[in-house]
Amino acid sequence: MRFVAAIVLVGCAAMNLPARAEGDDYIRDLQTEAINNNRADFGHWGPDPDNYKMWGSHSNRLIPVYTFVEFDQPGQIDLKKYSNEKSPYRNEQELKRIYGRVPAETLNASAEYFDQTDLFQIQLAALNAGKKYIFLVVFDGMDWQTTRAAAIYKTKKVAYVQGRGTGLHFQDYTANGTTQFGFMCTSPHNNGTKINVNQQTVLNPGGTMFGGYSSRLGGPNPWTPGIDPLYLISTNNDKEVRHAYTDSSSSAASMTAGIKTYNNGVNVDPAGHPVRTIAHLAQDRGYAVGAVSSVPISHATPAAAYAHNVHRDDYQDLTRDMIGLKSISHPDEPLPGLDVLIGGGFGDVRKLDSNVEEGKDGPPGSNFMPGNAYLTDADRHSVDVRNGGKYVVSTRTAGVSGCENLTAAAHSAANLGQRLLGFYGVGRYSGHLPFSTADGDFRPTIGRKSKAEDYEAADLIENPNVSDMTSAAMTVLAKNPKGFWLMVEPGDVDWANHDNNLDNSIGAVLDGEKAVRTITDWVELRSNWNESLLIVTADHGHYLVVEKPELLVEPKHRKN
Repeated sequence: MRFVAAIVLVGCAAMNLPARAEGDDYIRDLQTEAINNNRADFGHWGPDPDNYKMWGSHSNRLIPVYTFVEFDQPGQIDLKKYSNEKSPYRNEQELKRIYGRVPAETLNASAEYFDQTDLFQIQLAALNAGKKYIFLVVFDGMDWQTTRAAAIYKTKKVAYVQGRGTGLHFQDYTANGTTQFGFMCTSPHNNGTKINVNQQTVLNPGGTMFGGYSSRLGGPNPWTPGIDPLYLISTNNDKEVRHAYTDSSSSAASMTAGIKTYNNGVNVDPAGHPVRTIAHLAQDRGYAVGAVSSVPISHATPAAAYAHNVHRDDYQDLTRDMIGLKSISHPDEPLPGLDVLIGGGFGDVRKLDSNVEEGKDGPPGSNFMPGNAYLTDADRHSVDVRNGGKYVVSTRTAGVSGCENLTAAAHSAANLGQRLLGFYGVGRYSGHLPFSTADGDFRPTIGRKSKAEDYEAADLIENPNVSDMTSAAMTVLAKNPKGFWLMVEPGDVDWANHDNNLDNSIGAVLDGEKAVRTITDWVELRSNWNESLLIVTADHGHYLVVEKPELLVEPKHRKN
């Protein structure tokens, strides 16, 4: 049954939204026309204004960071410790520490930005300061331009042209005046590293292109362009100042493990050696730890919360690390496992991988098991409390509300002192949660490949949203009296931007915003900003260029 009259869940209550006629959804119509014409007056993806779909991958843009925490005096939790005159990009020795070298044109005496690895230092400082609750919210792929597009749509006006911005919860919420704003460089150690996943080794340390950042070429801040638009996608003509842009695994490892590594590496250094993450350190001190994602549970960002692997696509092994089972990277003594893991991947069933069939060394490796790409039936069975495991397992179930199903499992796990594993998604679309569009409906229009996802009613009823997942995670984690560390990833922002789909992108940001509000509401009700730290950021940018932001405002709301 194709989904026409939308049935969605608000909290855990069903709500009917009438089917919309063409022309009722302004952003959807803008996106459809832009794909059909390959051009749009409001903007484009990539540096070519006459090619709407010019670029469908990441960029080396500087990325916004919002923090919320009280501190008695300026210290390691203070963004001022890392930015402006304290920026590591003003210090040659700091650059050597971060990159292992001083990349070309990266030393910058006027740098305002800090580095992605500094977010690890801030979390570690919070842990050392005894902060009880540490939240890291990573909007995958949400740069300043994507954030601004969502704020314009939500507020029905163009309210800012630079800086922190306004209109979204994490922009306007002050946490009793404790919030700070800054921006960071996300470039990796290198791109082009080759690996052997079966041996968990790196074959060519250093890869083929090093990371770094030139503010002259890329821009001094997220809202000011540099002089070479192609530099941000590593294709400018001056090879001496080409720098690799990051993927999600390298960037997430910077934030969770405090290292620069190669694209595709998950919490391993450039030579392939495992590095402990902030979750491991918190767990050592008795904290509960968890990860939540709107995309598959062992995709790059949630995997980097906890797992180790030389390649991000070895999904089944990454999941094993996350749920405390022996894996290719921990074959003898498994990691303890996360206390909560909730995300997508359900229903994404794959046959024997071609790499395995052909004897190649690439992911997912020779131990790949046909079946679910992320969580094998055997692994899921072994960790279930009903079979002697440690996890209350909640999966998408036919005819059952995903929100109610997950919430009940969370309360059961909390009451029994057990862990929680939530596994949801739409299998035919690689297991992510349904895409909510800008207006909150679930009718995605066409993107980069001129295709659109089409959901059945069951896809919406049987899946929770990322806010539901966040709430369930906190229900379980909060039972630990010592506190917890939690990563939340609204991962569908990245998928939307890869698809050059503005409607899905705005919808994903607004969905993630609700998860942030769920966290801030929880802190205000259950804790305070003296014992809590919240970081809201993204792992990298894409390349949305908004030429005429006023065109993102619905015509009836525009000023003459």
